[in-house]
Amino acid sequence: MRILVVEDEPGISGFLKQGLEEESFAVDVAENGEKGLQHALSGAYDLLLLDWMLPLKSGVEVCREFRARYAHTPVIFLTAKDTVEETIAGLQSGANDYIKKPFHFEELLERIRVQLRGKEVLEEKYTLGPITLFTDRHLVLRGNEEVPLTQKEFALLEYLMKNKNQICRRTQIIEDVWDIHFEYNTGVIDVFMNSLRKKLQFTTSEDYIQTIRGIGYIAREL
Repeated sequence: MRILVVEDEPGISGFLKQGLEEESFAVDVAENGEKGLQHALSGAYDLLLLDWMLPLKSGVEVCREFRARYAHTPVIFLTAKDTVEETIAGLQSGANDYIKKPFHFEELLERIRVQLRGKEVLEEKYTLGPITLFTDRHLVLRGNEEVPLTQKEFALLEYLMKNKNQICRRTQIIEDVWDIHFEYNTGVIDVFMNSLRKKLQFTTSEDYIQTIRGIGYIAREL
């Protein structure tokens, strides 16, 4: 499952990313509220860990705007604020849970598991022609055969399949999958895309992932 950490303190975000990835979560990090909201609105995440006090846009603002689009994705606030009024304000903005800094990672992990318990039962999956992707098991099948992908290849395929029938611009992919937010040579995407197509055994007649020249890619049924 994929988690977005929106936290402006590198020490905390790095600690969370490492710890959650060791627990088999896929983790992206945004260092301010505006980038966090942009990432969150891509719809690519199963849960948000959201700091309250963020540059550019507060955690409460991010949560409120995110909740207007996504009603069911769990949001957990990480914050030093602990008054009753502040707790109520956080929950009223749409958060599902609230944990005060400093916190024990084991407690946070259990709170995350509680919020994701329903998703694990439903088992979210996406299809594209002969390909089926299971987000929680980090599994891709072609027919009944497993396709071994790297973490970045899986994230790229998941992003395209979640946005099936929509053009995904190169800049969007770099920002949402690679978590790079500045001018960057997007040609790296082509390398991963070629590898992905080979592993998925797409032939020229199976163009389920099409290149939109000069713009990006689109995943769609033939």
